[in-house]
This record gives sequence, C-alpha cells and structure tokens, in this order.
Amino acid sequence: MKVSIITINFNNAAGLEKTIASVVNQTYPNIEYLVIDGGSEDGSELIAERYIDNIAYFITEKDNGIYHAMNKGIAVATGDYVLFLNSGDCLIDAAVIKKVVEESLVGDIVYGDLLLFDDVKEWVWKSPDTLTFEHFYHNTIPHPSTFINRQLFEKVGYYDEKLQVVSDWKFFLLAFARFNCSYKHVPMTISTYGFDGISSKEENLPLIKQERSKVLEE
Repeated sequence: MKVSIITINFNNAAGLEKTIASVVNQTYPNIEYLVIDGGSEDGSELIAERYIDNIAYFITEKDNGIYHAMNKGIAVATGDYVLFLNSGDCLIDAAVIKKVVEESLVGDIVYGDLLLFDDVKEWVWKSPDTLTFEHFYHNTIPHPSTFINRQLFEKVGYYDEKLQVVSDWKFFLLAFARFNCSYKHVPMTISTYGFDGISSKEENLPLIKQERSKVLEE
C-alpha cells in the first residue's frame, strides 16, 4: 500500500522544514512524498533541496492559489491514498502512517482526529464516526488527518480552483452526499495544525460563508 503525502508551500520555509521532517521520519516504508511550492522567495527551495533524497517529486513555480497547487500534486501522485499535509502541519509521531495503514486504510476516505494549537492552548478536533449531510452543512472533516483514495478524485473531480477557501469542504460534501463514498473514522490523532491557516482566520469568515452558500445553491 503506497501513501502519497502532498505538501503545498508558499514562503513558509520554517513551517515547511517542520512538515518535511515529520514525513521523512516516518517508519512506514512505502511513502511517496511530493512538495509543491508556489515559487517561494524565502529559502523554501533550499529547505526542500536539503531533503531531496526523501522527496519523490518537487516543483517550485508560480501557481494560481492553494487548490491549483493541490491539484498539481494529485495529478502526479501515484499512491493508493493521498494525504495533504501542508507546510506547517506535522504528523503526530513517527509511527502514525504505519498504524493507519496496518489497522484502518480501506475504502474511499479514512479520517482521524487533529491536534490544533495556537499561542496559548491546544485541543483535539474529534470527528464523528457517522457523517451526514447535516454535519457537512455546519462542519467538515480535518483535511490534514484525512486519507483519500486517489481514484476518488476521478469520480468526484479535482478541487474547484474557482473557490479560494472551501474547495476541500466542497469535495468532501460531494463525495459523501452525491457519490455516497465509503468512509471510516480512525479514533486516533493523525496530525497537528497551527490554528492560523486561511480557513481559520477571522477576516476570512465572510468569504467562507459566501463560498459555502454558493456551493449549496449549486
């Protein structure tokens, strides 16, 4: 079972190094690691080149945003499952991929829990075992802790690049509500996420609401 881990990055050299280290230290041997950089100018390329022997695919060039970069990764990935671990996100420990593959990796989508943190506290986002349309109407599942069967992208489609913030939510909504994909919740913390991503920033809440409404109308 091959797992493709895709990291997208733009001008976040410090976060990129932490993310790469958490991937290359995994004990599971069959990981294909892909790093998609948006043409960073902060030394990110030098960080990636330092670990190049552990990176199956690396590109640095200007892109059209987060979801364009993620789609570029999907297009070249060859693993059975895809996990998006963007720069600054880290796997919880060195054995976590091995545990998930050996115990739980079957079906269309396998999702675990996510350790969130900010400057003052940390907490665990625990996802439900059963997913419903109502759940996705209000919430989603944690992208950095979700393994997606690569073939599901052929059925559901790639990420909608016209959206700036909620395209991953749209993908999951379509996968579960329209394509009735199979899924499994793994009751373990898979990865960590600093609560400073684009979808976590308060100033982006109006855009999130606007884009979600548009998707639901469609």
